[in-house]
Amino acid sequence: MSTPDPRQFDREQARRIEQQVTLQYRFAAGTYASRFFAALRDEGKILASRDREGNVMMPPRPVCGLSGLPMDEWVEVGPDGVLAGCTVVYVPFIDPMTGSQRPVPYGFGLVRLTGADTSIYHLLDETDPAKIGVGKRVEAVFKPAAERTGSLADIRHFRLLD
Repeated sequence: MSTPDPRQFDREQARRIEQQVTLQYRFAAGTYASRFFAALRDEGKILASRDREGNVMMPPRPVCGLSGLPMDEWVEVGPDGVLAGCTVVYVPFIDPMTGSQRPVPYGFGLVRLTGADTSIYHLLDETDPAKIGVGKRVEAVFKPAAERTGSLADIRHFRLLD
């Protein structure tokens, strides 16, 4: 039996089937992420992990990326913080959290929560570029308790405090 020569493949003879494939899957979040998401869902609290040198990582993780030490203490951070970076997005795209096109424009920020040494990306409630900026104070706006599912989307967005 001879191996087909890929250089002789006629692409015009190939059959094409247009189809959208939807895959349902679940995965284990692990000990740290599970506790973090449960606190968001059940208590409306944002938890972080701290090592013995005082480094606070949010989202929490088992090992500190700064010191390499175990993160063996839990602390609450936020719900307020400051913008470490921000933008207004004008390009539409399909939101992976909802499967729907996100309305544009929308604000997006890198939020450093009070008490944390790391930042997270999240939506902002402001779309005016003149009103957002590095150093502006923000606060998490949570979904109502009955709507929370245990994901970062339990924080609807961050609203400007200034």
